[in-house]
Amino acid sequence: MKRILFFIIIVLTSITALAQSDVPTQNISTDSTVEYRLFSTRNMYTFIKLNTKNGKMWQVQWGTDSKYRFENILSDISQVNKDQEKNGRFFLYPTTNIYNFILLDQIDGRTWQVQWGKEEDRMVSRIF
Repeated sequence: MKRILFFIIIVLTSITALAQSDVPTQNISTDSTVEYRLFSTRNMYTFIKLNTKNGKMWQVQWGTDSKYRFENILSDISQVNKDQEKNGRFFLYPTTNIYNFILLDQIDGRTWQVQWGKEEDRMVSRIF
């Protein structure tokens, strides 16, 4: 009986470990004094660069060929007045949709839907 229980525990642990391996890891600095952060997307070549003090964002793509490396504006509009800017104020949270994130103002709780992708698909829209 002990051998069967041990076997079941090993199998369940293995299944759980394999199921979690599909979840992308997000290495994010815990330093709240940084002005910029890079957020990975589920596309291995694409990141979102966030200015944490004012909410401005860029889509950053890397590649082995220079024609695939670029940085495009997602939003060049500050979400706060200059006197309200503070490093670490804004943070991005991924959604279950590969192209969408939620931008959160960690001071007043306002939120925006952020969508990256082709130029015609990019947008930042306030969630009310």
